[in-house]
Amino acid sequence: MTGSDASEPVVSLPRTRTQYFRAWSELHGGYDVHSSALVHGWLTITYVLARPLARARVAPTAVTAVGVLFAVLALAVAGSGPWGAGAAALLLVLSALVDSLDGAVALLRGRSTAFGYVADSVADRLSDMLVFAVLLVLGAPAPLVVAVALLTLLHETARARAVSAGMASIGVVTVWERPSRVIAVVVTLLGASVVDTGPLFGTIGAAVSLILAVVGFSQISVSIHHALSALPAPRPGRTRE
Repeated sequence: MTGSDASEPVVSLPRTRTQYFRAWSELHGGYDVHSSALVHGWLTITYVLARPLARARVAPTAVTAVGVLFAVLALAVAGSGPWGAGAAALLLVLSALVDSLDGAVALLRGRSTAFGYVADSVADRLSDMLVFAVLLVLGAPAPLVVAVALLTLLHETARARAVSAGMASIGVVTVWERPSRVIAVVVTLLGASVVDTGPLFGTIGAAVSLILAVVGFSQISVSIHHALSALPAPRPGRTRE
């Protein structure tokens, strides 16, 4: 998503949803918002919710911090029996929603910067790790959870490196984007809140997450390969990192 905290806008301030979509697309390599129903719907929700925050001049970094805080609280209460699992599910939903708002607030206020983008990305990865740690609290086997975490980091690192290598947009929207990660763990928590069966739901949640992570990484890898293969070959003498 977009970054935060600066004094100069990188694009003209969007006032309508269409202008917001256009500005978001410009900041994400020209990605077509309408090419994915998931992206289109999610951005519509964040636009509606972020407008009052932008009007109130809420700092984007404050929104980012609140999102991470919700994830920390979810991890803290997830192991407290059925009620804790239910509360953690709600907190993770709030964390994901708030996390998507920081970039929208930054964009609507014209406060998107490269530093804010990096800070937001770091907060996203921290939230991801907190979400996966919830599976550990629920009793999921550590090797499964570690595999999910590593594949997720590879997924995001590959996309970031591909963009820096010349990929024009964020690539394909995979089955393992941040909303999917949160949904997988929230469903696991809801199951644990209804039927307290020890580590069963944690293990199932981790296994499903691992399958989705493998599929998602495969999708982004193929997308990156196609995008970078279409680029001109590096000039002689230029090496790749």
